[in-house]
This record gives sequence, structure tokens and C-alpha cells, in this order.
Amino acid sequence: MTHGQQLQKQDGEDYADMGRRLKSIFSGSIGNLVEYYDFYVYSAFSLYFAQSFFPNSDPTAQLLNAAGIFAVGFIMRPIGGWFFGAYADRRGRKEALTLSVLLMCFGSLMVAVTPGFATIGYAAPVILMVARMLQGLSLGGEYGTSATYLSEMATRERRGFYSSFQYVTLIMGQLSAILVLLLLQQVLLTPQELEAWGWRIPFVIGAGLAIIALYLRRGMAETEQFTRKAAGQKISPLRELMNYPKEVAIVIGLTLGGTVAFYTYTTYMQKFLVNTVGLTKTDSTLVSAGALFVYMCLQPVVGAISDKVGRRPVLLTFGVLGTLCTVPLLTTLSHAGSALEAVIIIILALAIVSGYTAINAVVKAELFPTTIRALGVGLPYALTVSIFGGTAEYVALWFKQAGHESWFYWYVSGCIAISLVIYAIMPDTRQTSHIDRDTA
Repeated sequence: MTHGQQLQKQDGEDYADMGRRLKSIFSGSIGNLVEYYDFYVYSAFSLYFAQSFFPNSDPTAQLLNAAGIFAVGFIMRPIGGWFFGAYADRRGRKEALTLSVLLMCFGSLMVAVTPGFATIGYAAPVILMVARMLQGLSLGGEYGTSATYLSEMATRERRGFYSSFQYVTLIMGQLSAILVLLLLQQVLLTPQELEAWGWRIPFVIGAGLAIIALYLRRGMAETEQFTRKAAGQKISPLRELMNYPKEVAIVIGLTLGGTVAFYTYTTYMQKFLVNTVGLTKTDSTLVSAGALFVYMCLQPVVGAISDKVGRRPVLLTFGVLGTLCTVPLLTTLSHAGSALEAVIIIILALAIVSGYTAINAVVKAELFPTTIRALGVGLPYALTVSIFGGTAEYVALWFKQAGHESWFYWYVSGCIAISLVIYAIMPDTRQTSHIDRDTA
């Protein structure tokens, strides 16, 4: 074989390898999109179905009850992070991701077919809570396993860029939920139909999409790191994780501020725009959709920047700006005079949050060895999100009902400040990545 033929063969193998990587990343990302669509469609439509499940005539009280069940879903996420993380580290990333999307499908179907309070009384919110618990269990396993899979499938030089697609698809899932809401609001249904039965449609759509994601995930390739290092291991991933207390603490600390900020400007924002700013439900949906679209596009940009300058400078930028700007941004937003002003402010806030969301997955994956990576990423992250992220909306509504809404702004800023301390003292994982050690 001539030298030219060897080079041509090598180039062909490189292209084939890249093609397999991109196909697997696409399949994993699409499944991630569906999972997050199913989970967040609850938040997007809670303005409409809260009155179906809860008898109180006060709209804020109904939303508070709906937010409470939303938080219950987060309580299950640590259990999901533990179960699916250990499962992924012992049986494979592909198998864990396939199982998680199947569970999400079942939870969505339960919400779609559950009768309202007027029909079955208090059994309605109980069934709703069980469905949210199943979805929380699924999503708790999705994050750590998905972050691990995308980080392991990516090349070293573009790991930040490729892993950022976890949040691209996460945001796309939220955006899809909002777009379905807009379609139903503006084109297909009247407000009365949407409140009476139309809110069930997006949950049926979610269950159907989950079946498509299940098919795609069955065709994914397993990561090389798992195949070489973790397949068939006999150790207990949870016991092994106890040997990495510093890394677990870093995951908790770097997640705290980011998750509170993320849920404040995404899932809670529709309620804030209606209840505080005074926008209509339709305008609040349009504002949220526009801001989320710009936010989604920012993720790969910030991820690529981290591949050039490192992870720590990007996290520090979020920590400093988030600590200093959160209170002014939320205060200004609360007095916004138009939808255009509101969307500009939210985009500015989300641009800051991108310093966390675009790279948090790869940072956590780079902290742990292959044998416990999915568990190390998923469990401490899920614990933090369940305590702080899942309750952000509830805390905000509680402060509002108590007459001290502005205190919530300081709460968000304080959480980011705590994470800033972690960013300042932690190593840059791009330079110390366990993924590179396990590949070598």
C-alpha cells in the first residue's frame, strides 16, 4: 500500500469515527431533549391545569400547590441520580439512558389521563404527585448519565463544545414545551378549552416523543471509556465514590448558584412575568420563548470558549456577574414597562447564566474516573438541584405571598456568591481531566 493510500485510509477511518461520534451524540441529545420536554411541560402548562387539580380559588395558592408538586419531582432526583448513575457505571451509559426515557414516557401518560379534582377529588393531586415522582426519578438519572456520555464521546479538543449540547437540548426541551403552548394558545384552542382539557395534549405529545427517543437510543454506541475501564466491574460505585469527597463537594458547590439562577430565569419566569410584571399569559409565553431561543444558541459558543481559555475562567465570569447583577436585573425586570424590555433583561440574565450551564456537565465529568463517573456527576448534582433548584419557584412564590418578593432576589444572588467561592478555589478541570487519564 502506498503512502497516499495509507493517508486516504486513515482519513476515511477518521471520518467514519467522527461520523459514529456525531450520530451517537445526536441520539443521546435528542433523548435528552424529549426527557426535559416531558419534565418542563408541567411548568409551562401549570398556569392552565392548576385549577383542575387544586380546589382553592386563589390563583397564587393554586400555583403554589402546583409548584409544590413540581418540587416533589425534584425530591426523587437524588434517588434517580444514585440508581441510574450506579446502573450506568456497571451496565453501561446506553442502557441507563434507554431505561430513563422509558420511565419518563410512563410518567407523562399518567398526567395526560388523570381526571381532575372535580371528578375524583383528592386522588387527582395524589396521582399527579406520583407521576411527577416517576419523572423526577427518570430525570435524576438522565443528567449524570447524559453528561457522562456526551463528555466521553467528544474529543479532547472540543469536549466543552460537544458537551454543551446537553443544555442546548435541555433548553430546546423547555422551548418546545413553550412552543406547544403558543400553538395551542394562538391557533388551535380557546382559553376555555385549554383550561378545560387542552393542557393534556402536550403530555400526550411527550409520551409519543419518548417512544421515538427510545428507538434512537437503542442504536447508540457505547463509549470507549466505559468499554475499556468499567464494563464488568465488580466494585460498588457508591462505595468507590466515598473515596472522592473533595470532588463531590466541588460538584455540590459549583451547582448551587447555577441551578437556582437557571430555574429562576427559566421555569419560574412565566409566573413572574404574569404575577409580578403584569404581562398577559400570551405575552409572558412569547417573552420566555424568545429569551430561551437566544439562550440556547449561546451554549455552544460558551462551550467552545471554555475549550480555548479553560473551564474555570468561564465559571468565574458567571459567579462574579451573577453575584453583582442578579438583584439589579430582577428589580428592573419587576418594573418592566413592556414585553420588549422584559425579554432584553431576561436575555442579559441568561447570558450570564450561560457561564455555568454551557460547561457544568463537562466540568463534573472531568472530576471523576470512568468507573464512577455517571454516579459522581449525577448523585451530588441531583441532591443539590432537588434542594435548591427544584424549590426556587416555590421559594419565590412564598416570598411573594408573604409580601417580601424582593428578598428572593437577594436569595438568588447569595446562592451564586457561595458558588463563586468554589470557582475561585477549584482546579481547572480542562487541565486535570480524568477523562484524558482514562483514555491514555
